[in-house]
Amino acid sequence: MSLNTLPVVHAVHPTQYPTFTTEDLRSFFLLTDLKKTDSLNLTYTHYDRLIAGTIIPASTEVSLPTYENLKSSFFLERRELGIINVGGKGTVTVDGTAFSLEKYDCVYAGMGSKEVLFKSEDAANPALFYLLSSPAHATYPTRLLKGSEASPVSLGSQATSNERTIYKYIHLEGVQSCQLVMGLTVLKTGSVWNTMPSHLHDRRCEVYFYFDVAEDQRVMHFMGGAKQTKNIVIANHEAVLSPAWSIHSGCGTASYSFIWGMAGENKDYADIDPLPAASLL
Repeated sequence: MSLNTLPVVHAVHPTQYPTFTTEDLRSFFLLTDLKKTDSLNLTYTHYDRLIAGTIIPASTEVSLPTYENLKSSFFLERRELGIINVGGKGTVTVDGTAFSLEKYDCVYAGMGSKEVLFKSEDAANPALFYLLSSPAHATYPTRLLKGSEASPVSLGSQATSNERTIYKYIHLEGVQSCQLVMGLTVLKTGSVWNTMPSHLHDRRCEVYFYFDVAEDQRVMHFMGGAKQTKNIVIANHEAVLSPAWSIHSGCGTASYSFIWGMAGENKDYADIDPLPAASLL
């Protein structure tokens, strides 16, 4: 596939899902090829036209290009972009303004930004920039938000094995965007469950990018309707697409972290339709 064409994942109708094998689930919903360095590991999805993936600059600075299938003169001509670093220290430069990012720091680049560059400070410990981009119809200021400024909220309990801290970056009461919402969740040692109780939000899909998963551990990501759940086994630095008709909850064999992101009809983080655990099959 040409560098100038983004790989594409098409949307799945919920009536197709019950027939899917494990191989089908991984093919339609899992993004796995995200670990290449000095590369653009991005995928265009037909879920809210989100583009998701990673850039891991090690030996060279990496520039964000446009692609043939975007039909635009530059990547953010009609898009906005959220960037969260979950690796070593690095720099994101947007139209000549450089932002230094440590782990858990975020940069939002607004529609109309023409040049976006990615660089690591140390090639032996490169930055790992996770990117999520959505279409936009209005321009909001490009800005940096440090992880320490991301309004951390503690949720869950040791009794339910889901003690976790949620960091909200791009949302209604944080960094302003056209429609993008992004943040991350860090589970405490000994906790393994995320996003419980499960929920749906019919107004938007969601993408999870799992990181800090030990190489010999895995996360069981549960999806599907409340009455027909299935799971995908996910390794470190893989992302999963969660359609609006699907739950999205995970349980790991050890603690881990994940970035969550979405774009839809509003930017309200709490816009969900809860599904109690006892309602799941």
